[in-house]
Amino acid sequence: MYNKILADIKEPYYIQNFDNDGQRFVAWYLRNIHLRDLNQTKDDITDGTDDKQIDAIVIDDDNSTVYIIQGKFIGSGNVDSGPLREVLASWLQLRNLVRLQEVGNAKLKRKLADVARAFEDEYEVSFELITTSALTKAATDDLDTFQKELSELSAKSEFDARINLVDDTELKRRYELALDRENPKIKHTVQLAPGKYVQMKINDANVVIATIELKETIKIPGINDGTLFRKNVRQSLGLNNVVNKGIRETIYNEKENGNFFFYHNGITAIANKMKLDGDMLYLDGLSVVNGCQSLNTILSCSEHVKTLHDARIMFRFYEIPQRDRADRISINTNTQSAVKPRDLRSNHGRVLNLKRNYEQKYPNGYLATKRGEQTPADKDKNQVIDLAQLGKYLMSWHSQRPNIAYSETKIFDKYFDQLFKRDYKPEDIHALNGWMQKVSKCWTKDNPLQLNETLLAMKAYAPYHQLYGVSMCFAIASNQNERAPSPSKCYKMASENGTLMDIVNISGTCLNIALETAASEQQTKVFSPHNWVKAKTCLTGIRFAIRNYFTMLPSMPGGKEQYEKLKTTLTLNNEDFEDRWTAD
Repeated sequence: MYNKILADIKEPYYIQNFDNDGQRFVAWYLRNIHLRDLNQTKDDITDGTDDKQIDAIVIDDDNSTVYIIQGKFIGSGNVDSGPLREVLASWLQLRNLVRLQEVGNAKLKRKLADVARAFEDEYEVSFELITTSALTKAATDDLDTFQKELSELSAKSEFDARINLVDDTELKRRYELALDRENPKIKHTVQLAPGKYVQMKINDANVVIATIELKETIKIPGINDGTLFRKNVRQSLGLNNVVNKGIRETIYNEKENGNFFFYHNGITAIANKMKLDGDMLYLDGLSVVNGCQSLNTILSCSEHVKTLHDARIMFRFYEIPQRDRADRISINTNTQSAVKPRDLRSNHGRVLNLKRNYEQKYPNGYLATKRGEQTPADKDKNQVIDLAQLGKYLMSWHSQRPNIAYSETKIFDKYFDQLFKRDYKPEDIHALNGWMQKVSKCWTKDNPLQLNETLLAMKAYAPYHQLYGVSMCFAIASNQNERAPSPSKCYKMASENGTLMDIVNISGTCLNIALETAASEQQTKVFSPHNWVKAKTCLTGIRFAIRNYFTMLPSMPGGKEQYEKLKTTLTLNNEDFEDRWTAD
């Protein structure tokens, strides 16, 4: 991996944007493993003078996790305990964000403002030490100690954290897995212990029930990045809940870890294909549908787990190639009290009604309601929409709150009833999807609107503000500031007048102006673009920029004709609007 990365980071992007190979290595990791785009990667890097042992910070809203990354790019020799101590030092400093922001460099100060917001939303922290080498024996022992200390300290506080080593072997595995991240197909072979497993067939399905050593479970690919749990109704809920604390306590209790098997309900895994040859179990298309929390917790104690010989856990392996059957297994094995309502929304009556109505209205369309669901090949990709994305569109357009549209937790928990209305028109779903496809054209690497670089780094949030801006163009032109227009009526009017992209471009330009205006006005403290897009104050800025744009347009060269054309499109009747859906 070292030679490959060394060759990759000689590309112009890495040379032009990062000062040394250490920074370029971390940037390569963000691009290829965390799949950050070019602008996000530049924004995430904090390495430099006064970086306080933090090379990069990635805030993953989809998995509610803050990744703190420390990189060591070396071609030979092993890594000693020094980098581990740097990681531990960064953990201690993160517990006092105010002090850390005072002494950190400019990039770190800005990212810490985003971290503070993530902590308010109860994100967990994952420290990653990435290296192209391996740890020395002493460093491996220290990693075990640090994992234990972090576990104990996390249990005593609300600060939920774990530390993971990404060495040369793990780096290669993650890289290969990331190549197929959008459609992961995990293959894995398990060495079963003689006399500690049984094979059977139940209802035409091959089944293997086995007891497996904990140290073997951490070898299963896809735990840390979540790809192993794509068919699960939920991802990791963090390490700091009561159940996961109990798992860690058992692992570190020398008198009790031999009883782990008896204390744990076991793991349920399904595979598209499964073959038992002697004591070797070959799995193709592996996915864990019950056990995400447990495996993440076990991995967080990986170095200590490697030393255990009597700690075992029960696995139920099912060969289930049928997707609908696998989904039912996932749901029915995750109905314990710990499962939150948002995990099961895909089967809610309102969602099923929306799906049925949309697909009846648009036979070539498809509303994907389950996480990781594969779209049928015969469907028109332009008419395919994901339920989570639909929720974000509804929040941005009808609730006029794009600043909280990034949070699936709020969409599917707190605001589910306000957003997913049983009688919502399929034409409006289709229109919202159409508007957002147009918006997406502004966020390509070509950057056709010349958006601010910091805005491009917020691709996970800011496009929803642009969608909000589209609705505001119609609302402001029609003098309906506090009401939301019909998405389908807006889309129809813009299509008929050939102004779809004109309106989308105006919204994007005004979003850019609003951000730059806010940055120039804030003089007293560090301006955080990420915090700006998550605060309601940004909405005022966007509305002001749009209103000002329309005021100035007639005086621009050729602007009068464009203004008259836009006015014809944007001016709707009173009945084309409805009151904003409350989301405050």
